[in-house]
Amino acid sequence: MKPEGNGHGLRLYTTPWCPDCRRAKAFLRERGIEFAEINIEETPGAAELVMEKNQGRRKVPTFEVDGRYFDCSPFDAGRLKRELGLE
Repeated sequence: MKPEGNGHGLRLYTTPWCPDCRRAKAFLRERGIEFAEINIEETPGAAELVMEKNQGRRKVPTFEVDGRYFDCSPFDAGRLKRELGLE
């Protein structure tokens, strides 16, 4: 299953220590939503991209859907449903 309007896939920017990232991944997996995970601590340029898209803050999880970026920190399942067009 893919979120509506998500023809290019979903990218999830995370860190291994982030509890909100774990919740976001569980949310997606429970719904069968495919995603590519990018660890911003291991992927060159990823932390800088996250900071650019979040007004200088290193907020994770940050999602990219069809070129649109948004964070979900703190994790909010209702907001994430709305952002992904699942409601």
